[in-house]
Amino acid sequence: MSRRFTIEPTGMPDLPGMMLATVEALKQIGGSASLHELDEKVIEIEGLSEEEQSYAQPGDDRTRVAYFLGWARTFLKRGGALENSARGVWALTDEGEAIATLEKTRAIYRQVNEEERERQKAKRREKLAKEAAENSKQKIETGQIELVQEDDNGDASDWKVHLLDTLRLMDPSAFERLSQRLLREAGFIKVEVRGKTGDGGIDGVGVLRVNLVSFQVYFQCKRWKGSVGSKEIRDFRGALQGRADKGLFITTGTFTSQASEEATRDGAIAIDLIDGDRLCDLLKQYELGVRTRMIEEVAIDSSWFGSV
Repeated sequence: MSRRFTIEPTGMPDLPGMMLATVEALKQIGGSASLHELDEKVIEIEGLSEEEQSYAQPGDDRTRVAYFLGWARTFLKRGGALENSARGVWALTDEGEAIATLEKTRAIYRQVNEEERERQKAKRREKLAKEAAENSKQKIETGQIELVQEDDNGDASDWKVHLLDTLRLMDPSAFERLSQRLLREAGFIKVEVRGKTGDGGIDGVGVLRVNLVSFQVYFQCKRWKGSVGSKEIRDFRGALQGRADKGLFITTGTFTSQASEEATRDGAIAIDLIDGDRLCDLLKQYELGVRTRMIEEVAIDSSWFGSV
């Protein structure tokens, strides 16, 4: 099967092709999937190289493939082919199940773009009318489409972007100490950071107790923005030989699909992976530099007062 899209360092990929690959991936998975499962399946069936997966999207925290797959889902959702829950699970609709050709996704792509143009024309007319009524200076907007990604958690993910930017600005030794604190909060004991004395890419070691059994776990932590590839996983595993029962790789970036496969390769030391998204969740869970606030919302029940 020929590739439906490719990812280059610059330029726009074939979005209708990405939309078709997304539909096919969901069909193979069973009709619904989490965001991570869906992206992994698309990458698998399209055979994206590690190089393609490593390209960063300028001005965005995601890789280019993740960024444009987000747009593919947005177009499919606007076209009625996909739906997503508040828990970030994406599913095919009946219309999505019927999509089997590139012509179908191209038609959705054109339809959504046309709807967005009409919406923005109406928005500009409304704005011009309001400015005229207020005798304010009219501002001419561009005709560029401003379609907003209807991806997963909306504004809920903004805090993660800010947190990851903060983590990447940390001194390497401070980030190692943060990883040490996180592991201690998660139940590790005897957690040591080796810092510059570490060898083979090993940044520290700790012991994890599970019931009656203890495991010595060596860890590596990297403040990366791009993707960690299979080579880094192999190099880390090489440093673990004869030393540890398990390995743990922590990064502020992401892992390529090849890196994930390498981490769980049969017959080799297992390496658990914590990417930037999961790292944010863990820091929030253990309240390490992240606090949550409960906001009270007061609602007035007018009908109740009418019944008094």
